[in-house]
Amino acid sequence: MAQYNTLTDLRLIDLLKKDDERAFVEIYSRYAEVLTNFASSKLFHLDDARDIIHDLYVKLWEDREKLQVDYNLKAYLFKLIRYRIVDKIRKNITREEYAAMVQALGSYSAPNIEQQIAAKELQQSIQKSLDGLSPRVKEIYLLSREENLSIPEIAEQLRISEQTVKNQLSAALKHLRQSLAGISTSALILWWLY
Repeated sequence: MAQYNTLTDLRLIDLLKKDDERAFVEIYSRYAEVLTNFASSKLFHLDDARDIIHDLYVKLWEDREKLQVDYNLKAYLFKLIRYRIVDKIRKNITREEYAAMVQALGSYSAPNIEQQIAAKELQQSIQKSLDGLSPRVKEIYLLSREENLSIPEIAEQLRISEQTVKNQLSAALKHLRQSLAGISTSALILWWLY
């Protein structure tokens, strides 16, 4: 057989679908560095970029039999990496917002009894609002917000499309916003504390 570095991307994909590890190694050799450079230009930490690339290639190997790359492997890989970068940024923003909130709350004095009661009532309101969601929408919301799973991870776990996950998350957030519209930010912060 010809040297793998002389094969076209589409031929490598065909071989990869047949469990050819050398084809996988060649795909990695061709694109890992450029994908890492792209990811690191969008993220704050090189380690995050490397983690994303690693996860991408693990997924590529796991899903090799059902790959549908008909034209341009490089474009396909860049499309996948863009989704992963967006998910990583979204998770980091959420974590940074929570960290900033905790830091800001550290300077406050302990809440009084009235504040504690208000926080508990708010928690009950949020739970009641979540209980008003359909079981599937609630499950998707909890996987996203409490287990910090990305949209692709939720879609894979529940065996549904990513678009369905996005639609269900939007519906859940809209429902929560409407349910909690009259509640003040300070009450939300106290609820988060408890």
